Amino acid sequence: MLVLYKPHIDFITDHAVDPDMRRYAIAGEGARHYIDIDTYGKYPFIALPRKWNDAVNKFSEDSLQLHGIVPWWVQIMLHRLTDAFKEKNQAKILRLSAEIGHYIADAHVPLHANSNHNGQKTSQQGIHGFWESRIPELLADKEWDFFIGKADYIKDPGNFVWQRVLESAAAADTVLTFEKELSEQFPADQKFSFEARNGVVTRQYSSAFTNAYDAKLKGMVERRMRMAIYSVASFWYTAWVNAGEPDLARLSNKEFSADDLQEFQNLSNAWKNSKIQGQDHEE
Repeated sequence: MLVLYKPHIDFITDHAVDPDMRRYAIAGEGARHYIDIDTYGKYPFIALPRKWNDAVNKFSEDSLQLHGIVPWWVQIMLHRLTDAFKEKNQAKILRLSAEIGHYIADAHVPLHANSNHNGQKTSQQGIHGFWESRIPELLADKEWDFFIGKADYIKDPGNFVWQRVLESAAAADTVLTFEKELSEQFPADQKFSFEARNGVVTRQYSSAFTNAYDAKLKGMVERRMRMAIYSVASFWYTAWVNAGEPDLARLSNKEFSADDLQEFQNLSNAWKNSKIQGQDHEE
């Protein structure tokens, strides 16, 4: 699949954030990024049916949307990507590949599988961005290994994504508890630092606190990122196989349409000029 994805890695990278931009344009977008699975009881949350129709019949679609739908949305995106491969539509394949990658990655983040998504219930506001952004920013390039080998065909995508969500949910309590424990042990004046970014001085978790927290987590963030990379690649591969393994060197629609380009611009404008529509799972 390198013949398709490697030459377009810049597009994939740039547009992997489109789903986040869409939260500024569409109120219903946010729910596709998370699931507050702890609202359905205790691990392994057997009260929540894994099949969408069964879950709707039990809880109602409005309730499911309120608490997040990421494991179901990943499966919808897989069907869309499979159809794009069947159509041999390169532009659509690339756009959907970038977007499904975002949702799959979100399913691997522990605080995307917990109602205390930014520590707002435990006076730990900011922990979401700390785990998801600050730690990788400081450690990924220098210390982490993202070479994970080949993708695999996923025989049961629904079960696969639910397992990843359950792993995230199981890790959420550790993410929160360990940060609170370390904060109590760390000198208050050393937990945060001030750094210049694009000419603006901002308050950040300090490098010392970040390294101590990562050590306490025993590399959890790297492990979840590695699993996310493997999962994204395997979903791409599964969509291609399910589509009949079309020749990726002979695809059509290699240029994005005027409508595609306008949508990209609209998303960018909404992100720059609007507020998040609906529930913000990172505040």
